Amino acid sequence: MKTVITHILKKEGFIEDYRVEGEGKNARIVITLKYTSEGQPLISDLQRISKPGRRVYVGKDEVPWVKNGLGIAILSTSRGLLTDREARRLGTGGELLLYVW
Repeated sequence: MKTVITHILKKEGFIEDYRVEGEGKNARIVITLKYTSEGQPLISDLQRISKPGRRVYVGKDEVPWVKNGLGIAILSTSRGLLTDREARRLGTGGELLLYVW
């Protein structure tokens, strides 16, 4: 799941690149962050929504907009991990994992 979230962040342009080092339990993800021309990171905040003690689910009509479309929400759906835009386009809801902006 972590690798898929990292792939979504790269596809959406929030990170430069990533690679997986090692295998099995020793595997780790190395992420290269992306910065603006002024040297500021593109990810200004990342907020985890669902937690083990409190799961947050949204229906297809309740998928939130993050910062009026400037950020993304990542959802776990029956079709896999999707961004908020993809979930709205496909008409599906699911567990709200995190916000990135």
